[in-house]
Amino acid sequence: MAKEYETVIGLEVHVELATKTKIFCGCSTEFGAEPNAHTCPVCTGMPGTLPVLNKQVLEYAIAVGLATNCEITRYGKFDRKNYFYPDNPQNYQISQLYLPICRNGGVEIETDDGGKKTVGIHEIHMEEDAGKLIHDEWEDCSLVDYNRSGVPLIEIVSEPDMRSAQEVIEYLEKLRLIIQYLGASDCKLQEGSMRADVNLSVREVGTEAFGTRTEMKNLNSFKAITRAIEGERERQIDLIEEGKVVVQETRRWDDTKGESYAMRSKEDAQDYRYFPDPDLTPIVVSDEMLEAIRKKQPEFRTEKMLRYKEEYGIPDYDIEIITGAKHMADLFEETVAICNQPKKVSNWLMGETMRLMKEKEVDAEDLCFSPTNLTKLIGLVDSKAINSTVAKEVFEVMFEKDIDPEKYVEEKGLKTVNDEGALRGTIEEIIENNPQSVNDYHNGKEKALGFLVGQTMKAMKGKADPAMINQILRELL
Repeated sequence: MAKEYETVIGLEVHVELATKTKIFCGCSTEFGAEPNAHTCPVCTGMPGTLPVLNKQVLEYAIAVGLATNCEITRYGKFDRKNYFYPDNPQNYQISQLYLPICRNGGVEIETDDGGKKTVGIHEIHMEEDAGKLIHDEWEDCSLVDYNRSGVPLIEIVSEPDMRSAQEVIEYLEKLRLIIQYLGASDCKLQEGSMRADVNLSVREVGTEAFGTRTEMKNLNSFKAITRAIEGERERQIDLIEEGKVVVQETRRWDDTKGESYAMRSKEDAQDYRYFPDPDLTPIVVSDEMLEAIRKKQPEFRTEKMLRYKEEYGIPDYDIEIITGAKHMADLFEETVAICNQPKKVSNWLMGETMRLMKEKEVDAEDLCFSPTNLTKLIGLVDSKAINSTVAKEVFEVMFEKDIDPEKYVEEKGLKTVNDEGALRGTIEEIIENNPQSVNDYHNGKEKALGFLVGQTMKAMKGKADPAMINQILRELL
C-alpha cells in the first residue's frame, strides 16, 4: 500500500516597514531611486559611526505584535549577527536574537476543509535590511547598491503549523492585510517589501517526529510560493521513496524553470557569533507607550466586514472584495461619506475599477482617483448630464490621472444632448435611412429597435440618453 505523506511548513516573513527614513540613520527609504543615492556613513558601515534607533520602527513592530496576539517584550536589546557578504557593509547585521520585541502570538486561518486553526507566531524581531547586488552580465561583474541597506524590517517567524500551500497563502494574506490596515507596510511582494522564506519537510502521516527541512528563498509572489511548496514536497517525497536522504539546506526557487536548486548547506547551529550590540541602548517599552499604541490600533478587516453589512447593506461579495485592500476600503468609506450612496460607490469599485486594475495590472494600494472625483462622476450620471457609456470613458481617464470629471466633461463637450427637438430630428433621419429595420420592428422583431437605438447613439457620438431615444423611437414607429 502506497505511503501517505504530510507536509510540515513554517515561514519566515520579512516585511519592510513604511517609515520615511531607515532604521538607524536619516536616509530615505523610498523605493526606486538611483543606486546608492539614499546612503550615508551609518548605513554604509563607515568606521566610527553610531546607529540611533528610529522610534517609529519600534512602534510599528509593537503594533504588528499586538494585532497578531503576541506578548510584547518590555525590556529588549539589539544583537549583532556576524557574517561576511558584499551587500552587508558592516560585515554584521543588527538584528534581535536573544530578546525579540514580540513572542508567542498567532493568527487564525481557514483550513483546507473549511475549518479554522491558529498558526502560531514564535517571534517577531526588528532588524536592518542588507544592500543589493546587481549582476552586470556585460562587464561580467557584480555591483553593490546600498539604498536598501538599513531599511527597517520586521521578521515574523511562524511555528511549523501549516500543512499545505493553501494554508500558507491564507496565512500570508491574513498577515498582509493586518500589516496594511496598520499602515506599517505596503507589503508589495513584487517590490520586495514583503518576502517569505519557506521551511518545509515531509513525514509519513501519523508520525510525530519532523522530517529534515529545507529552506526556500527567492519567492516574490503567491503563485511562486504555491509552486515552490508543491515542487519541494514532490522532490522530498521522491528522495524518501528512492531510499535517499533529504539534506538540510537552503534552496533557491527558479520560478521560470519551475524547480529549485541548492544554494548552501544549513546546519542547525550556524555560527553567526551573535552578541549584544554595544552601540545601541536597551529598549524599554513603558506601560504608557504600550497603551498609546494599543489605542491607535485601527478597525481591522473582520470588524469592518460586520460594520459594512449593518451600516451599508451592500452584498457580502462586495464587502469581501472592498475590505480585501485597505486603500479600497478607505476609498469606499470616504466616497460614501460625501455622497451617501453605498451601492453606487460599490458598483463603481466592483465593476470598472476591478476591470481596469486587472487590465493595467494596478494594485489596490496604488489607485489614484479621489473620493471627491468619484462622487462627482456619480452625480453626473445621476443628473443625466452624461450617460453610462460616457461615464465609463471619463472614469478610465480618472483612473489614470484623477482628473476632475465635471471639468473634463465640460472641456471635451461630452454632456448628454437633452434637446428633444434635435434628438427627434436625428431619429427621424435614422428611421428614413433604415426601412428594413423599421419593417422588422413592425413584424415583431424587438432586436430591430436595439439596432436603431445603436445607430442613433452613433449619430449623436454617444452623447444622448438611451431611455429618451427609446421613448421617441417607439413613439415615431
